[in-house]
Formats: sequence, structure tokens, C-alpha cells
Amino acid sequence: FVFKLTAAKQQDHFFQAAYLEERDAWVHDIKKAIHCIDGGQRFARKSTRRSIRLPETINLSALYLSMKDPEKGIKELKLEKDKKVFNHCFTGTSVIDWLVSSNSIRNRKEGLMLASSLLSEGYLQPAGDTSKAAAEGLSDTPFLDLCDAYYYFPDSGFFCEGNSSDDDVVLKEEFRGIVVKQGCLLKQ
Repeated sequence: FVFKLTAAKQQDHFFQAAYLEERDAWVHDIKKAIHCIDGGQRFARKSTRRSIRLPETINLSALYLSMKDPEKGIKELKLEKDKKVFNHCFTGTSVIDWLVSSNSIRNRKEGLMLASSLLSEGYLQPAGDTSKAAAEGLSDTPFLDLCDAYYYFPDSGFFCEGNSSDDDVVLKEEFRGIVVKQGCLLKQ
């Protein structure tokens, strides 16, 4: 999941993501930044903690691990929408319900703020057109508390089957098996 970015001064910069979706998110943000700069606009991807004013007591990493807990976490399901089957994902409503039931938040409005933070920091990924449109800023909030807005954990083994757009096509084979040894080889 390494990609190269060549700057205007012919300097090469190499980036390595931990997984496919993270690489694609980086490429998306870099393309967006280039588009903004070319159009004379400013581009800034602020940390969610600063932009949403998350309390310092909230540890997103620990919360993410709790959400992934096989016993007490959010249950990953096989969901279907618009002739597409989404495997290893869950709804926006189930995320907010879990946050409420685990006493992580006091109400659903706080849940939207916390779930938006998890999404912005990469702990959750949108799956499907509804949640992707919201994450790209086409909704009031980046995270949707809806039964038809699907999300997944980036390292879960998510894949989509059926008539889907190029963005949703992820081959099942990419996520099968066990990692025996992981490494990276770069040539500069």
C-alpha cells in the first residue's frame, strides 16, 4: 500500500498506508488538496479533536478497541441495499445505540459527535453511497444515525458484492488468510 508523490521541485515522497482503505483515503485527500490549491482555495484537514472540541478524556483508540470486541462490541453483519451485499459492516444507528448502551455518551447528539470523530480519524469507514456522501460533506454531519447508512472497521475484512461503483469494489481475496510476516520494501 505504498504510493509515491512527486512534488513540483521533482522531489519524490513515499507514503505507506496500513491497509487499502487508508491508502485510498490519503489519495482522496491529496487530490482534494491539489484541486483546492489549483482553484486558489485553502485546504486544511483539521484534526477532529480540535474542530469538534472533543474532551481530552475521550480516548478514541481505546473506544475503537471496545467497539471491535467480539463479545461486547458492535456486531458486524451482512447487509443488503440497492442490489449490493455489504459484508462485515454495520449501520450508523447500531454505532450510536452501542455508544449509548456502553455509557460512552449521554445522548444521541453526543453520539453523532463522537462517531463523526471516529470516522474523521479513520477508525470507521463509510460503506455505500449514503454514508460516503455524508462523509464527503454532502450532509449536516459526516456520520449518519440511520439504518441505511453503512460503516465498517478498516481492518475488518469488509467487502461489497453485486452491482457496485468502482469505489465500492473490493475483492474478497484481498482480505482472506492470515498475515504470517508483514514488511515493506522501498526503492528510492
